[in-house]
Amino acid sequence: MSRRSPASESDAEAMVTALLTASRLLVAVSARSLATVEDSLTLPQFRMLVVLDGRGPLSLSGLAGELEVQPSTAMRMIDRLVAAGVVARGVSAEDRRTSVISLTKAGRRIVVDATARRRQEIARIVEAMPAGQRRHLIEALQAFTEAGSEPSVENTQQARASW
Repeated sequence: MSRRSPASESDAEAMVTALLTASRLLVAVSARSLATVEDSLTLPQFRMLVVLDGRGPLSLSGLAGELEVQPSTAMRMIDRLVAAGVVARGVSAEDRRTSVISLTKAGRRIVVDATARRRQEIARIVEAMPAGQRRHLIEALQAFTEAGSEPSVENTQQARASW
């Protein structure tokens, strides 16, 4: 069993602190990107739309699993989003007893528009960074998202094109 050195523990703690701070910034950017949405979606509701956009139509249990919430919580979110016209319930072709949740055109438009606003604001922030640090940030963030099993935006765009 390998033991971490005190230096690697302090490096890890510094990384956690930096990521927590960066995540606050990214949550603020995400919240601002939703500020113009008429029905003012919550971040968890927007996350559901993003998951459906990236993964395609899902069953209730599949969607709850992706979001790491209880099916009853996912159902309440789905009910609100169906009422808002941004997701739709359908029936699985394989098992007619299973509901399938998918994005509507309005839901996809919200994801695309909010993502474009986020992209614009993040680009502004990145441009304010020293150029020499940008490559290191890219490599670190790619490793971080891979370790967390989050698909890249490029991969979700490619998947969406195949539907």
